[in-house]
Amino acid sequence: MAWTQQEVRELKEGRYVLIDDEPCRILSIQMSKPGKHGEAKARIDAVGIFDERKRSVVFPVTHKVQVPMIGKRSAQVLSLSGSEVQLMDLENYETFMLALEPDLQGQLTPGSEVQYLDAMGKRRIMRK
Repeated sequence: MAWTQQEVRELKEGRYVLIDDEPCRILSIQMSKPGKHGEAKARIDAVGIFDERKRSVVFPVTHKVQVPMIGKRSAQVLSLSGSEVQLMDLENYETFMLALEPDLQGQLTPGSEVQYLDAMGKRRIMRK
């Protein structure tokens, strides 16, 4: 299982939540007061960590949402080939290929270390 459950009222800015089956980092949460016949609602604004798309959802504060298990790991750059980079995880020594993002083009060199996110079966280089 790649996620856990939490109530909306327990979420905080900067943490993660699943929206449309995409792990997202929470940018802001606005809570409204309960209405005459309803309950308090929360508006969550978030951005996808893999596709960079902004998303907004509104839930009652007692609603349970899925929170993805995000792994922040370190890897060593083994080789660069065009638009792909080969990495080796520094804990389990697994090697894998990732697409090289345009903002990292020319910044990575073989032998250097990078941090990457591992969530829901997807990976992405965070920073050098």
